[in-house]
Amino acid sequence: MTDPSSTEARTPSVSRVLICDDQELIRMGLRMVIDSQPDLSVVGEAADGDAAITAVAALDPDLVLMDIRMPGLDGLAATEHLCARPDGPRILVVTTFDLDEYAYAALRAGANGFLVKDAPAEEILVTVRAVLRGEVMVAPSLTRRLVERFVLQAPESAPAQRGRLAALTDREREVLALVAHGLANGEIADRLFVGETTVKTHLGRVLTKLGLRDRIHAVIFAYESGLIRAGD
Repeated sequence: MTDPSSTEARTPSVSRVLICDDQELIRMGLRMVIDSQPDLSVVGEAADGDAAITAVAALDPDLVLMDIRMPGLDGLAATEHLCARPDGPRILVVTTFDLDEYAYAALRAGANGFLVKDAPAEEILVTVRAVLRGEVMVAPSLTRRLVERFVLQAPESAPAQRGRLAALTDREREVLALVAHGLANGEIADRLFVGETTVKTHLGRVLTKLGLRDRIHAVIFAYESGLIRAGD
């Protein structure tokens, strides 16, 4: 006889998703894509940033699909508010505006990913699941221009940011610089003649010491602190 409790334990968990967009048709389309998957479920909708903040408090979603341009409190302000909470949901910014400044502002506000609304359903689902796993996702069409236009052309680093680099060891700064150059952990390991686990350990310490959320924020910090400059 099968133990019901063991069957329940093997049932895959379902991730809870909140959709925030001021256009009802967009919300409907995203709901259809998300709810078509057995491991994803839309638990609520919101039409502006204030409603999203209220819904997050009431529904406790794992992920918010957040529009940017909305009446009242916009998506960037709502993202910054939600990301300031230690127990806040992950945020995937989804917008019709394929503009670099919005991607950069969303990531600076704490978003975990950025995707344009005309992305195919398959790409949306891949990105949603990656963000839920803890990865940071940026639409491929935006990545290169995002770095070139905003990170590489960042103004002179602030003294406070430069001072934070002093908390890192020489090897940690070296790892951070290689991450900022776009190398994967395996490539960094080959470059430094160490194991990939060692690279992950160094990167984890960098994120902890600098108070950074993830790899992309580490890249942004590396440029804005002056550790890496345009043309390096």
